Formats: sequence, C-alpha cells, structure tokens
Amino acid sequence: MTLLFHNARLIDPEAGTEAPGALLVDRGVIARVLPAATTPADHPEATAVDCDGQCLAPGIVDMGVKVGEPGERHKESFKTAGLAAAAGGVTTMVTRADTATPIDNPETLEFAMRRGYDACPVRIAPMAALTRNRDGREMVEIGFLKDAGAVAFSDGDRVLTNTKVFSRCLSYAAGLGALVVAHPQEPGLSAGAAASAGKFATLRGLPSVSPMAERMGLERDLALVEMTGARYHADQITTRAALPALRRAKAAGLDVTAGISIHHLTLNALDVGNYRTFFKVKPPLRDEDDRMAMVEAVREGLIDTLSSFHTPQDEESKRLPFEEAASGAVGLETLLPAALRLYHAGQMDLPGLFRAMALNPARRLGLPGGRLAEGAPADLVLFNPDTPFVLDRFDLHSKSKNTPFDGARLQGRVRGTWVGGTRVFCA
Repeated sequence: MTLLFHNARLIDPEAGTEAPGALLVDRGVIARVLPAATTPADHPEATAVDCDGQCLAPGIVDMGVKVGEPGERHKESFKTAGLAAAAGGVTTMVTRADTATPIDNPETLEFAMRRGYDACPVRIAPMAALTRNRDGREMVEIGFLKDAGAVAFSDGDRVLTNTKVFSRCLSYAAGLGALVVAHPQEPGLSAGAAASAGKFATLRGLPSVSPMAERMGLERDLALVEMTGARYHADQITTRAALPALRRAKAAGLDVTAGISIHHLTLNALDVGNYRTFFKVKPPLRDEDDRMAMVEAVREGLIDTLSSFHTPQDEESKRLPFEEAASGAVGLETLLPAALRLYHAGQMDLPGLFRAMALNPARRLGLPGGRLAEGAPADLVLFNPDTPFVLDRFDLHSKSKNTPFDGARLQGRVRGTWVGGTRVFCA
C-alpha cells in the first residue's frame, strides 16, 4: 500500500529540523521526503492522509517498558501495553526482563516475543536479564539470547553488587558486541529509600537516600567499562552529582550512553505532597535543581534517551503507606504529552525531544526506526502539540492506572500512529 502524508509539519530529529513537508510511504517504508507544496494530485497512486498542518514525527522508541508477561498479567499484558503504546505514539516497546519469571533463557525470551508479536500492534524489542534469575551470581547465556533476539542485557533495578561477576559479564558482552543496561546506584545507601535526602524527606519522616549514591554507583560502573571496553547504558541518571562522571566518560571515548525517565524530567520531590504513592518511583523523585540540570543535560545531548519507564502496579500495591508501596508508574500514554511540557516551557524544541525519544534509542539498540529518511520504516506519529486536556487515569488503555499525571492539565494529543505504514491508532 502506498500512502501520501501531506500538509504536515515534519519533525526530523536526525536533521534537527521542523518544517512543512510531505512523506511518501511505499510498502511500509519511507520512499521519499517531499516538499510542502505536494498535493494528492501529484501522487494519484497513493492513498492520501491529510495531516492538517499537525506534527508528523518518527514513532517513539520507548526504552525500558515493563510488561507483566510472564507472571504478572493482571498488571499488564502485551495486548493492553500495545494498545497503550499505540495511543501514546510509541511504535517500538523495548521491553524489560524484570518480569515475575525473569527473561533469562532463550525459551522464556521466545515466549515473550511470540506473545508480543501475536498481541501487540506495535513492534517489540526485548531485553534479557544479565544474570540468571536476576540474582547477580551467574551470567546468562548472552550469546544464545542475543541470537534469539535480545537487543540488550539488564537486571533492571537490581544492582549487581558482586563486582567480579559484573566485570565478567561486561567482558563477555564486550566480546559479543552486546549492550549492557545498568541501574547506577550504590545499593547499601539506597536500600529501603523512598525519597531523596533533604528537608522534605526529613519533615515527612521518609527513609531517604543521598544523590551521591547515584554518583558512586555510576563511578564504579564506568571504571569497569573502562577496564573491559563494554558497551554500556545507564538506565537513569537523575542527579547533578552524577553528570561530571558521565561527561568525563564520554570525553574519554568510552562507549557509554545514559537515559532518564519522563517522571524525573517533569516532576520533583515536592510532588509527593502528602504521601501520594503514585509519585513513588525508583530512583525517587529529585529536587528541582536536579530536575533542571537533567533538562539541560537532555537538551545538550549529555543524557541521550528519554523514556517512560512504564512500570504498572496494581491498586493493592499502591494503596499502602508511602514507604511500603510499590515503586513505579505507567507512562506509555503520558510520555509524549508530559514531554511536551518542556516544549511549551521553551526548554526544548520538538526535534530535540524526538532525538531523545526516538532517534537515540533506535541508534543505541541498532534498530532502523527513529528517522524521517528514505528507506526508514514508516513508523510514524501524528500529533497536535497544542491540544489541551485533563488526564483521567481511567481513560488509559493500560490495565494498571498508576499514573502521577492523574488530573493533570496537559497539552498534546496523538491523532494517529502508524507501524510499517499500517495505522494502529486513530483518535
């Protein structure tokens, strides 16, 4: 099928441009990028899609989505996660391995991939665990899992405390060119923490952790990366204290990238308010100074990727005292409108946002998406960045409704999502 997207405002993160234009899509890939004056009469063979002057961008590549299968299907299934992704403009879900039954062998990986392909309207790019059962003692079969389709290896938010085991994992992964995704925290300091250390946590009586725990964890990881030559991605950098180490590592030529969640980029520690557990995430929300430093780090490219870190939790695990409640928030449908807060505040432009949400994750994982270029897959999102709305969590497609943006005033609505030229969402 041939499609002509015309009368569009093209957001090109690769070129860093935002300009009127048109796209010709043929057999699931972008065939040509066309001038703004292009009309359906110029390509009568194509089915016309009038974008009505709205933004057309590469589909989001969401790096770090938790789906409840296998083991926690009551929290999120591939079907509901896929529907939420399509509604949020996410065309590729990079799924995590920290399921109830960890994805640490080719058979479990094959099951998850088959479920995803059968039930999801969007693409699935799975990560596998780094150690068996994510317990930090024995390395998984990285080579077999990579051949079976794993795009990266991570134990999620479990820090691998045995440095010798971690160094062996990194060395082996380096030999295979595999990407290791780690959670940089000093585990002793961060154990049991529910908030960032400071006056707010003290006044609320919450167990807290110093931002230095992140810096200490990152410094250790980067030293091992320097020793082994591995490809490394820090899943979340959320504090100013960690940025100098990341900057030095990149300047030294280490194969290192870093990400951040949309919650740490748009919310701060004070949003917890009176123990609002939907705002409990891991690592905990940081102070406003840290948040602003992270915005600048994403804007300049020091932090490479921006993701939802979609972590569904059921009502029972959230309706608890703050320090006992489960960490995490859903984010597949709120990633784009929440990120547009930065655009409307004048802190980032649209190409910069999609560089972090689409282009950089795709490049880091070796995926072909994230671009508006000839030959790229026609994974696209059409959205109006100015449409205002008030979020009602019960309108979300996810099974779990644990969003910190419930009742928030947001701007930016997805109007359509295409995967390989096939429309998977229509507002």
